[in-house]
Amino acid sequence: MPYRLQALSLALPLALAFAAGQGQAARVDNFVLLDHEGAAHELYYYRDAPAVVIMVQGNGCPIVRNALNDYKALRDRYGEQGVEFYLLNANLQDDRASMRKEAAEWDIDIPILDDEAQLIGESLGLVRTAEVLVIDPKTWQIAYRGPLNDRINDYERQRAEASEHYAADAIEALVAGEGQAIKVAQRDAIGCLINFPARTEQQVPISYTADVAPILQQNCVVCHQEGGIGPWAMTGYNMVRGFAPMIREVVRTKRMPPWHADPHIGTFKNGRGLTVEEARTLVHWAEAGAPRGEGDDPLELADNRAVEWPLGEPDLIIDIPAYEVPASGVVDYQFPVVKNPLDEPVWIVATDILPGDRNVVHHVLFGSTESETAVSDRGFDFEQYIGGYAPGNEGSHMPQGTGIRVEGGGYYQIQMHYTPYGKAVVDHSKLGLYFADEPPANYLRQTVVVDPTIRVPANDARFQEEAYLTFDRDAVLHSLVPHSHYRGIASHFELQRPDGSSEMLLSVPNYDFNWQRTYEFAEPVAMPAGSKLVHRTVYDNSARNPGNPDPNRDVPWGLQSWDEMLYGAVTFTWREESTANPIHNEELQETFQFVGFMDRNMDGKLVWSELPERMKKRLVQGFAAVDANGDGGLDANEIFNMNNRRQEVAATDGAPSAE
Repeated sequence: MPYRLQALSLALPLALAFAAGQGQAARVDNFVLLDHEGAAHELYYYRDAPAVVIMVQGNGCPIVRNALNDYKALRDRYGEQGVEFYLLNANLQDDRASMRKEAAEWDIDIPILDDEAQLIGESLGLVRTAEVLVIDPKTWQIAYRGPLNDRINDYERQRAEASEHYAADAIEALVAGEGQAIKVAQRDAIGCLINFPARTEQQVPISYTADVAPILQQNCVVCHQEGGIGPWAMTGYNMVRGFAPMIREVVRTKRMPPWHADPHIGTFKNGRGLTVEEARTLVHWAEAGAPRGEGDDPLELADNRAVEWPLGEPDLIIDIPAYEVPASGVVDYQFPVVKNPLDEPVWIVATDILPGDRNVVHHVLFGSTESETAVSDRGFDFEQYIGGYAPGNEGSHMPQGTGIRVEGGGYYQIQMHYTPYGKAVVDHSKLGLYFADEPPANYLRQTVVVDPTIRVPANDARFQEEAYLTFDRDAVLHSLVPHSHYRGIASHFELQRPDGSSEMLLSVPNYDFNWQRTYEFAEPVAMPAGSKLVHRTVYDNSARNPGNPDPNRDVPWGLQSWDEMLYGAVTFTWREESTANPIHNEELQETFQFVGFMDRNMDGKLVWSELPERMKKRLVQGFAAVDANGDGGLDANEIFNMNNRRQEVAATDGAPSAE
C-alpha cells in the first residue's frame, strides 16, 4: 500500500475519535494552559465544580468585545456558586503580550488561556471566537456550545437586551443537578473566524521515522531508555506506537517532558521543554493514528541504554552506608557521615549520584564537614554544601571556571530522603566526584532563599509566601532551583535591582514535586551590589489538590513531604572574588538570609515587631545602640556586627555566645 494511503487508513479512526477538525468534540480531554499573566490552569482540577465555562476570545474581535460585559455578569452571578469561568485564545496572530494589552484596555479580569499551539482549539472543533462552551465536570461532556445569548445575533446589529440566555440556562441546569434537562444544547455562534492551518492545509503526513523519533531522541530518551528513570523505554516504533495516546495526553497536560519553566521567561542551557512546533507534531501524529513512515527506525539504530556514570568514571566514588528501607511507613531523614579518604585538598567541578534503588531514593543532598557527627535538622544547614540528586536533577558540571574546594581529611555529610513503595529493599547509593587538574578561576558559591517560619493555612487554595536574599557585592547568578512539597503549585524568582528596576528571572507556573529541576541560565545574570533576589511560592492546601495529604491542617515548615518548604537554591559567583583572593563571608551571608525571611514588608531592615522573640529579649534595652544608622530598624550589617561583638565578649569572658 502506498505510504500516503497507508497513513490515511491509520489516521481516520483516531482522528474521528479525537474530533480533531472533523466536527465538534462532545467530550473534553484534560489540558493545561498558561494564561495571559503566565499562571497555569488545568481543566480537570475543577472536577468538583458544578460547571466550567469557556468563551473563545480573540484580540480585536468586535463580537467578543461586545459580549465581554455579559460574560462578566454571568461570572459574577454564578462564580459564587462554584462555577469556573475562562476565556480561551487560539488565534495565531495573538500572543501573551498582546493578550495582556487587550485585557488592560478592555478591563478583562478573567484568565485568558493561551492556546499558542492551537491543540486545544483544534480538539474542541472551534471555528469562531465568541462561542461559549459549558462543560459538565461530572462527565467532561460539553453540555452547551453556542452564543452566550441572543443579544448579538448579527454582525452589524444587536438588541438592547437579550431575550434568550442559552449559556445561563445550561449553567442553571448543571448547578441544579439531578439530571436537569438543558433546553438548548447547541446553536451556531457568530464571531471572528479562527485560522487553524493544520486543520485546513494539505500537508505531508507526519511520520514516526522522519518527524517523531528525532523529537523523542532529543527530549525524552534521556529518561525513557533501558536502565533510565522513565517507566518504559523508547526502544523503537512498536513500543512508542503503543504509548501514542499517552504521549498525546502528557503533552496536552504539560506533564512531559518534565520541564516546567514558563517558556516566555528566561533562557536556560539545560532546557528540555517542547517547542510549539514539537508539541503540535507529537499530538497530531498520535491523533493521526501514529503512522510509522518509511525508512529505518532511528530509535532502534541509536541503541539507547543508560550508563552507570553519564559524566564518565568519577575521580572519587564515595559509598553511602547501606540502609534498609521498609516496605511501608515513614522513614525519618537519614544523615550518614562518611570519612573523606583523601588527605590532600581537591577542587570539585562536577558531581553525580548513583541511587541504589531509584524507587525509594527521593533525594540526596551532600556537603563537606569537619565534624564526624554533623547533622542537619532544618534541611538547609550544611557546613559546605556541594551537590544533590532528585528525579530530574542528576549529575552535572559546575559553571565553566568555577569549583568547590574540599580540604583533605574531614567528612562528607549526606542527607538521604527515602520513600517506601511497597517492597522492603536495601539501598546502597554512591556519590561520584570529579576533580579539576588545576584550581579554577573562581569559587562556586551556593545558598538558598528560604523561610523556615512559613505556615500554610488549611483549605487555602492560593496561599503565597515569599522571602528574599540581598547581595551586598556585585555577583553573577548561574542557576536556580525552586523547591516545595505536595502543596506547592507555582514558584517564581524576581531580581530587584538597586536602581528600582526588576526582572522576572524564572517562573515555574506548573510546579511538580516529583521533578526537582535545576534551571541553569544560558547567559549568567549580573546582580549589581544591593540587588534582592525574591523567591515566591504559591501553595494549594485545598481538597482540590490531588496530592494534598490533609487540607484541614495548617502546614508548617518541615523536612517530610507532608510539611512544606519555601526553599530556593541559588548558585552564584562574586564578581570580585577569585580562588587566589577569597572574599566570601558565610556568616554575613546567613545574616542576609535571616533578614530576608523575617522582613515582612521587604524594606531591608527589621523593625521591632518583625524581630523574633529571642532577639527581643536580648535587645529590650539595647535596640537603639544596635541601630547604628538610627533608621528605626536593624539591617543585616547591624545584626552581623551585633553578633560579632557578642562573640568577642563571650570569648573574652570565656563563656559561650548566646543566641
